[in-house]
Amino acid sequence: MLPVLLTMLKFILMRLAMMVPVLLGVMLVVFTLNYVAEGNPALAILGDAAPPEAIAQLRKEMGLDDPFVTQFIRFVASTARLDFGRSFVTNRPVADEIIARFPTTFQLAFMSVLLALFLGIPLGIISATKQYSLLDGAATFLGLLSVSIPNFWLGMMMIILFSVNLRMLPPSGFTTPMHWILPTLAVGTSVAAYIMRMTRSSMLEVVRQDYIRTARAKGQKESIVIYRHALKNALIPIVTVAGLQFGILLGGAVLTETIFAVPGLGFFMVTAIGQRDYPVIQGGVLLIAVAFSFVNLLVDILYAFIDPRIRSQYK
Repeated sequence: MLPVLLTMLKFILMRLAMMVPVLLGVMLVVFTLNYVAEGNPALAILGDAAPPEAIAQLRKEMGLDDPFVTQFIRFVASTARLDFGRSFVTNRPVADEIIARFPTTFQLAFMSVLLALFLGIPLGIISATKQYSLLDGAATFLGLLSVSIPNFWLGMMMIILFSVNLRMLPPSGFTTPMHWILPTLAVGTSVAAYIMRMTRSSMLEVVRQDYIRTARAKGQKESIVIYRHALKNALIPIVTVAGLQFGILLGGAVLTETIFAVPGLGFFMVTAIGQRDYPVIQGGVLLIAVAFSFVNLLVDILYAFIDPRIRSQYK
């Protein structure tokens, strides 16, 4: 057991080391895009009526007139100290601004993926075990419909139906469980469609294997054959898709958060882009990259617990 743990620890440390060049690349790309983008943060802070002398002085104080290399080195050095600077708009530390909003985005992403797994896996199993039946057609149709409908349109329609007409649920905010329902449904249904399609595809491949026919020939119950033998061996692609979607949602379901006025990271980033608040943009994107990397690492570790063949590679 100890050699297995040591090998897995070595794998985790290697993956963490590989995150360093990835984060440096992300920092370079984001900083370059912000540097060449049109707009003047000093003008956005002081307003159009500000005199040119005041705008020039503020740009100098903010370090925006320094060469590209100087600004980038300063950005990397401050990031290494976990100092993302201060917001140009609020003058508060960027780390505090992001940390205050990231839990909301994490909660929305977690609940949406949980709902997607709860809906997508059973529908995918039914669709695969009842191939070409009416249930298969209905599940496939619902999956394609969910993928085709944009989240922002679905969110607006749910607000009109459940908030304006029926007055059952609040149209905005994210403070109480009642506020969580509509944003989670808007995001979770589209993710459920991806998971359902992947579950169906993976299950169809597994149920045709020889060991499934052997299990049925031995007289095993169909539920045991499906859930203990087939589903367990079909989980790898499902976990991959779920992890990928969760990582994407950690970047903020931007349109959904905007429509429902959810005070999360996505809505905050959209506002910062409009205000040319470069430190907030850079800090937010960097946090998204780190979160996505850790989600991928967690998915790779889960592979070893799901599939004994992968776990045996660590011995």
